[in-house]
Amino acid sequence: MQNAPTISPLTPRTPGVAATPIAFVQAILLAYARYGIDPQQALKKAQITPDLLSDPRARITALQMELISDAAMQELDDEALGWFGRRLPWGSYGMLARASISAPTLGVALKRWCRHHGLLTDDIALNLQVAGGSASITIAERVALGALREFCLVSVLRNIHGLACWLVDSRIALQGAQFPFAAPAHASAYAILFAGPTTFDSGPASIRFDAQYLSLPLRRDEKALRQMLQHALPLTVLQYRRDRLLVQRVRQTLASHAQQTHSAEALAALLHVSPRTLHRQLKEEGATLQGLKDEVRRARAEELLHRSERPIKQVAEAAGFQNEKSFIRAFKGWTGLSPAEFRKRTHQIA
Repeated sequence: MQNAPTISPLTPRTPGVAATPIAFVQAILLAYARYGIDPQQALKKAQITPDLLSDPRARITALQMELISDAAMQELDDEALGWFGRRLPWGSYGMLARASISAPTLGVALKRWCRHHGLLTDDIALNLQVAGGSASITIAERVALGALREFCLVSVLRNIHGLACWLVDSRIALQGAQFPFAAPAHASAYAILFAGPTTFDSGPASIRFDAQYLSLPLRRDEKALRQMLQHALPLTVLQYRRDRLLVQRVRQTLASHAQQTHSAEALAALLHVSPRTLHRQLKEEGATLQGLKDEVRRARAEELLHRSERPIKQVAEAAGFQNEKSFIRAFKGWTGLSPAEFRKRTHQIA
């Protein structure tokens, strides 16, 4: 294999914005020191100056991080950049991607990736678990990772998350990420690296997302993989505008957080997207927020009116309305009946 994907774990939303902590460049330099190789060519290629290296508060752009990562992986012949006890030669992660590309679903592909990663190194173990509707990818540390621990754990999780998004050609929203180390000085960067809540001093390292993504079919084939490897494209997450489960996630969030989703802003915050992105992606999927709200609220209201004796005011609140008057008006628009008339009719039929 001639080329492998440059899987840069640190690509911010805007490629030209300097958001990647210089600490991760310092970690790459530790790998150069470990192998006794001069990093100056790589630093020059990425235009990382001594002034940047000496400032612990400095940031670099996504492009700079991609350039130095790509150069280091090739010069060191180690796609793990010194994280493990032995090199992962150039092409190792491309080989793992090839082993996963024929899987029927994302869940099978990720299980293969986790299993086959153990063939490359036993310093860490990856595990995919599903519980309570959430899927998690967890890293078990089997040896002390030393000074490169943070960079390793962040990179491995970003790599597998990026691969998952690429395989299904979809943004996979994270429900959360956790790390077993204390919050670093550059902790603010984690809001970019792992969109969603991130906790520290909470191990093992893992990311969590909706388990429904696991059932999505792969949308990439061998030709797409060869093209990706040929151009050494970085596997990023934020380039994906489409979320192929967004309509389902909106329905679930409206149903489970009826009183916290009165506005698009509140709903978007729960889904970890911007209101603009929420409306745009729903439009791409042929849906509208108001239409989904009506669908979820009507189903909930009809169920409560049919199966319970709750007062109309309580039904309105449980269905996500701020007051009884607006509920009655909306319900008449859906059914042509008032809530009380609907309840009476359904009870007569029963």
